[in-house]
Formats: sequence, C-alpha cells, structure tokens
Amino acid sequence: MDTTTPPTALTFDTDGPVGGRRAVVLHPYLKGEGQGRGVRSPEARLEEGVGLARAIRLDVLIKAAIPLSSIRPATFVGPGKIAELAEGLKALDIEVAVFDCTLSPVQQRNLERELKTKVIDRTGLILEIFGERARTREGTLQVELAHLTYQKSRLVRSWTHLERQRGGVGFMGGPGETQIEADRRMIDERIGRIKRDLEQVVRTRGLHREARRRVPYPIIALVGYTNAGKSTLFNRLTQADVMAEDLLFATLDPTMREITLPSGRRIILSDTVGFISELPTHLIAAFRATLEEVLEAQIVLHVRDVAHPDTEAQRRDVLEVLKDLGVEPGDERPIIEVLNKIDLLEEEARAALLASAARRQDLLPVSAVTGENCPRLLERLDELLSTGYETVELDVANDDGALLSWLYAHGDITSREDGEAGVHVVVSMAPENRQRLEARLARKA
Repeated sequence: MDTTTPPTALTFDTDGPVGGRRAVVLHPYLKGEGQGRGVRSPEARLEEGVGLARAIRLDVLIKAAIPLSSIRPATFVGPGKIAELAEGLKALDIEVAVFDCTLSPVQQRNLERELKTKVIDRTGLILEIFGERARTREGTLQVELAHLTYQKSRLVRSWTHLERQRGGVGFMGGPGETQIEADRRMIDERIGRIKRDLEQVVRTRGLHREARRRVPYPIIALVGYTNAGKSTLFNRLTQADVMAEDLLFATLDPTMREITLPSGRRIILSDTVGFISELPTHLIAAFRATLEEVLEAQIVLHVRDVAHPDTEAQRRDVLEVLKDLGVEPGDERPIIEVLNKIDLLEEEARAALLASAARRQDLLPVSAVTGENCPRLLERLDELLSTGYETVELDVANDDGALLSWLYAHGDITSREDGEAGVHVVVSMAPENRQRLEARLARKA
C-alpha cells in the first residue's frame, strides 16, 4: 500500500482491506446540514457510505466528509477541492471514487475527467449492491429495470463516444441516427421487455397470495432499516438459515416461512428488503412488488437497531417508505416496533429502554442474537391476532376427522372433551373463518 500522506481533508480508513478495488468514499454536504436534533451528522452519513462501499467489497482506503458553501452545477464540489482530491487519489492509486450524494450525469462525467478515476454516486452504489444480491427471477428483473432506468439518465450528448452517426437504411434512412439515440432506443426496448416479464411475475405472486388467503394464515411482515437485524430475527423465530451478515442490504429477495405461535396458531413470517435514507425513487418503484407483502400483512414488525446512534433518524426513514406504500401508524394494521440489539446497550441505557417499553404496547425490546424477549414477541403476536376473535362451541363426530383437522388449522382450540359420541370443542377463530365454518357445516347439513 502506498503510504503517501493524503490531503488533510482525507482520513485513512483503519478497518483494513478486503481484497477489492481501491476506493475513496466522499460525503459532500452543505454547511449547516445535520445539526438539528435527531438529524444524521455528516460523519454518520459518511460511515453509512463506507458501509455501502464495503458491501460490494471495495477497499475503502480513505474517506472524507466535505463541507460545501454551495453545490457547483458542473462538478458538485469546487475546483480547489477537486485539485486536492485529484492529488490524494493519484498518490494512493485509487480506482473508484464514491460520492455519497446524487450526481447529475454531467457532474459524474466532469468529475471522472478531473479526478482521472471511475466515479459512482450513491444511487449507482446502491444499484451495484442490489445487482450482486438479487437471487430470484423477480429480484433480478427489478434490479435490471432500475439499472437501465439509471443508465438511460446517464446518456448525455457530451460523451464523445456516443456522438457517432450510424448510416441510414433504405430510402427513409436519412442521415442516420446517432449512437446515443441507438443506445437509448435499445434501453427502451429492453425496459419494455422487463416490464412485461415483471407483470407476469406479479401475476404469479398474486396467485400465490390468493392461495395463502384461502389457507389462510396471517402474514406478519418484518420491515426496518438495512442492517437492523431483520434476517437474524427471522432466523431466530423460524429456525431458518436466511443470509444474515453485518452488511447493508444482506437480504433483497423476500423470504417467507411458516411458524407456530405459543397458542398453536400458525402464521407466515415475511422478511423484506431493508430500507435506507435517500433511496432512489425509481428503485422504490422497481421494488414495489417485493414490498407488496407488507400491504398484505395483518401485523407489521418494524425492527430497529436501538444500539445505532442514528436509530431515530432510521426510524423516520422507514416510516416515510411505509407511508409511501400506504402503511401508516394508526391505521387498522398494528405496527410493533421491535427494539433489536439490546445486548449491545450499556446497562443504564438498557434499563431505561426496558422501563420505557414496559409502559407501551407498541414497543418490544429484544435481542435477535441472544434470543432475549423473543418468546414474548411471539406471545404478543398471539395476543394481537386474537383481537376480534369469536368463540364457537361445536360437537364433532368421531368419524369426521377432516372437520376436526380444519378447526385446528383455522382456529385456536381452547377446550376439547372426547366422548363416545364425538368430540366437544371450544374454538376461538377470526370472523372470516367463522363464516367459512358455517358455510362448511351448511354444505354437510
């Protein structure tokens, strides 16, 4: 590693290389930003940018939060800062410069020319992570759609290699089309094909959703800021083996598992993609189908990393995305805040959090790693799902095992007495299942 001293604005990243491309992460911000209560500091935003870069195995050799008096239309940062950065990047042989902000196509091109290295912005970085992590056909299609939408916006005429003319075809060919027009047309065609494929995927998911409604098991959706511990909690509750690493966006494709609550009631738990601040609009649109499981959920578990210094800001970001999806606190769908990672809190902060949560029904502190309070979380789900349930007493003939099995699958058997003539059961069930039971009994009458 080159030990040349970088410019004073740049700080060595001391966590060590991971074997990837040599990179610098820069967070430019307007002076005065990040000073309000509960607002992320520039330093916190920089660390999140470093985490995003490491998620695609970039070696972050240096990092810097850069205060700006104003944003330059051509290069985002001023010429003096560009000269300073260029010197530091050259000294350390940097291959990728990550700007943790949104760059216009012209700004990205000009920065690459001035810094003489590859430049990507926050949107491009998130897309790279999504591209690596998507596994299902739906996830792959959604990532490609977002990639192409982003790539299309990068086609600017100021790139000389896109100015070449192609010859006309036949009598109507005219002078031909420029390379940029041909590239844009090919992207439009591919976007059209992907959207058609996604429509088919969405229809298939809709069929699966209808099948689940007929079962029907309640759906509980896990949501939260990326790296809040959703997948670790999912694995703890379901005994599954979903990828759960200390990485941003470790989970992209939705995962669903059936679990049994203490009462014997069965539910479907859904793990979803993590949210993040300033997620590109077209990326939210592309993953809307993935997040549709949240709209179908009877209960939303908002998993929070309470040990993170920006936990309140992360909470607001998640609630904003949920609001965009049509899920808000106060509607008929309960939202429980699962305060995860209490094992990482200092004793005093932990005691204060537990005391505060004990007075509220919508807060539940847990540790997905140690399992602390996870049984209580399952009990709380049982309590919420029992709200509005109706009690039914029924005599089931000994030879009607199918009906008895149906009752166990669709309700909570609170009492059972076996006799010579049959089985007398007391069942607690949702109103819709009560209606199904009545229809079933009417058909047999």
